[in-house]
Amino acid sequence: MTGVAGARGARRMPRWLRAVAVCAIASGCAARLPPVSITPAASAGSPAPLRSVVGIASWYGPGFNGRPTATGEIYSQQELTAAANIFPLGSQVLVTDLGSGRAVEVRINDRGPFRKGRKIDLSYAAARTLGMVGHGTAPVRMDLIRTPAIDPGGRPQYFVQFGSFAAPRRADDLRARLAAYYPDVHVEQLDTAGGRYYRVRMGGFATRDEAQARAAQTARFGLPIMIVSE
Repeated sequence: MTGVAGARGARRMPRWLRAVAVCAIASGCAARLPPVSITPAASAGSPAPLRSVVGIASWYGPGFNGRPTATGEIYSQQELTAAANIFPLGSQVLVTDLGSGRAVEVRINDRGPFRKGRKIDLSYAAARTLGMVGHGTAPVRMDLIRTPAIDPGGRPQYFVQFGSFAAPRRADDLRARLAAYYPDVHVEQLDTAGGRYYRVRMGGFATRDEAQARAAQTARFGLPIMIVSE
C-alpha cells in the first residue's frame, strides 16, 4: 500500500505557528534516539506488559485518502495514524526509525500492511515526520503505549494531540502559543522504553465528533494531528 505524495501547499498562518509547523514536519517533533533492542513496554490501557516489536514500516497516502478505515472512520493522510495487524484497533504506538532515531506517535485505525515482510503502514503525515517518504520503507521499533481504554463510567475521553516532543521546552512553547486561541491546551508527560516525551493536547472531549470538530478548526495551523481516546 506504499504510495508517493507531494507536500501540500502551506496554509496561511501566524509566523510563530509556521515556525512550529516546520519543526513538527521536518523534525517530526522527533526524538533523536540511538537504536534500542527489543524490550518490554507497559501499556497504560492494559495491566499486562507488552513487548516492543521490530520490523519494516511502509506508508500509504493519496490512493487511500478519503476511504473508510477498519474502524469505520475516514482515512486522512494528514493525520498521525497507521495500519497494522499486530496491535488492537485504537491502540497508540510510538514508532522509532532505527536508522535516524526519529520517533512519531500514531494511532492504529486500519488493518495492514498486506505486503509480505512489513509490520506497519504509516500515514503520509507520520512517514513525513520520520523522513521516510522518499525511501518508502524503514526499519522501526514499535512500542505499544496504550490499548483502547474507557473511564469508570464506561465512556472514553477524546483528545486532539499535536505531537510528542523529547524537549519539554518545545512542548511548553507550543502549548503557550496555542493557549492564546484555546483554553484547554495542556502538556502530558509520557515515559516509554525509548525515553520521555511531552505531548501537547487539547481536550478531553466527550465524543469523537467534538474532537473531530476541534481538529478541523486547528488544521489551518498546518500541524500534524492525532485524535486519541483514553
